[in-house]
Amino acid sequence: MTDRLVPRLHPHERSIFGDMSRLAAELGAVNLGQGFPDEDGPEVVREAAIEAIRSGRGNQYPPAHGVPELRQEIARHQEHFYELTPDWREEVVVTTGAAEAIVASVLAFVDRDDEVLMFDPFFDMYPAVTALAGGAAVPVPMSPGFRPDLSALAAAITDRSRVLLLNSPHNPTGTVFTADELEGMAALAVKHDLIVISDEAYEHLTYPPARHIPIATLPGMWERTVTIGSGGKSFSFTGWKVGWASGPADLIAAVRVVRQHLSYVSGGPFQWALVEGFRHGEVIFDDLRRSMWLQRDLLCRGLSDIGIPPIVPDGTYFAITDVRPLGFDSGAQFCDMIPDRVGVVAIPLSALSEHPERSGPYVRWAFSKRPETIQDGLARLSDL
Repeated sequence: MTDRLVPRLHPHERSIFGDMSRLAAELGAVNLGQGFPDEDGPEVVREAAIEAIRSGRGNQYPPAHGVPELRQEIARHQEHFYELTPDWREEVVVTTGAAEAIVASVLAFVDRDDEVLMFDPFFDMYPAVTALAGGAAVPVPMSPGFRPDLSALAAAITDRSRVLLLNSPHNPTGTVFTADELEGMAALAVKHDLIVISDEAYEHLTYPPARHIPIATLPGMWERTVTIGSGGKSFSFTGWKVGWASGPADLIAAVRVVRQHLSYVSGGPFQWALVEGFRHGEVIFDDLRRSMWLQRDLLCRGLSDIGIPPIVPDGTYFAITDVRPLGFDSGAQFCDMIPDRVGVVAIPLSALSEHPERSGPYVRWAFSKRPETIQDGLARLSDL
């Protein structure tokens, strides 16, 4: 424990992702844990970043809310794919990754003791940033099969509930929320006057027949929703840390106030590179989806052959498995054992949950890796 750290952040001192990736590096293990690709994104986008650096575009501070051309492309993207029409001048902000957009949004809307509702299991930063804001995280357990449980969500709402923090396609389970599920959430948000922060970092990584539906497209939801996107996930450049948020002007104005006091600005050349990326977006998104789809099937078949068939994900680049068929009652015990024993790293779902009765025996695997990396990991796991 870090003695100087404020008490409310003590539960969030460690990140399971950082811990397991560090362990993978130390042991030379195959990292099927942390969700980052092990190869670069499209060459046309890489070359655009290099050219931006050479030409001097973005080497100094970019505009505070993001390069105007990138905000214009984000607005066009929202209109093209979802028929949303944000004004790029007032209703879009560029951030240091989707993570900063989430942090800025929570800090903008959550005051001390306000409640933030989120489905459990969750991305680990959600309760951490809620604590940073002085709020209270309310993890709502997903139903068996890891679908959103609308009855549990309704029961969790109190007069202190302020924000509904959604994530679809969902990390860590790979679940993509259906139209009916989203309509149920929207009805609750309207009824209880909740602000919705919708983390849609994996929006272009869905596998048929699933399709991504932004909750902001539903009746009554545009005016209460901040929609968050990720250049790292959409274009496969996670190290560049360029994200964005869009939504109604009053909400985005609040997010901008907070965000300017975090990183202020970042990633100038990379913002210009994503301008080019968006201009090739349809092809890039389709190519990435196809490659991840093949890698998903490769991993899922291999895990089934080993004896731990996964819940086949509808989206993201994660799949989860129940490890009890291999004789383990605990996913954490399994993940602690396999790095040393077979040289593979994965993430226990219990590290992303406050409901161990549901998450305890499950493990999350990342298939955002080259086929040969996945095959190497599966070959090692077969020794179990």
